[in-house]
Amino acid sequence: MPHALDEVFRKAQVIPVVRTRSAKSAAMAVAWLREAGLSIFEVTMTVPDATALIRDLASDSSLLIGAGTVPDAAMAESCLKAGAKFIVAPWIDRSLSASCRTAGAALMLGAMTPTEVRSALAAGADMVKIFPASSIGGPGHIKALASVFPGVAFCPTGGVDPANFRTYLDAGAAFVGMGGALVDERRIEAGDKRAIQAAAEAVLGITRA
Repeated sequence: MPHALDEVFRKAQVIPVVRTRSAKSAAMAVAWLREAGLSIFEVTMTVPDATALIRDLASDSSLLIGAGTVPDAAMAESCLKAGAKFIVAPWIDRSLSASCRTAGAALMLGAMTPTEVRSALAAGADMVKIFPASSIGGPGHIKALASVFPGVAFCPTGGVDPANFRTYLDAGAAFVGMGGALVDERRIEAGDKRAIQAAAEAVLGITRA
């Protein structure tokens, strides 16, 4: 991935995918996870008022905020203007590349098969999201893809948790996206900060080891 954010992503290893039914829960999740030591977040467009939340979070220079599940170029432009540093779509959309290049942002497009990986790269992807990772072969699938595409930054997402994410990294993933295991909406709404931060600390403990 020849991109200015390459080293940042590789050091991060885990990117929390923030997908909640309310902006309040999303903001709370980010605040709690940040306290635990995480600093890169993907805020999906399925969160109500996601662009406004990205703008608020991106105003903090210590955070690297990206936009996920971006449906089209117009939304990508809005997210980039709000301060998003990377754009994610779990599919291949050629229209997203130009805005990312102009803004100096990274682009992650989704794929499952070798043919789709090639198409994602041809569409301008700096990184390739493998989704849903757990249902298409897990770490074994990542290992197979990495053997065919050496040097490509793969980010498996979907079913990745603190117990298995190291296996994905060992299989060849550059980093992983982790949703429900870190951003557990039921626990967030219950105010269970300790449980959310314990999951984050477990991930950080493994990455530092």
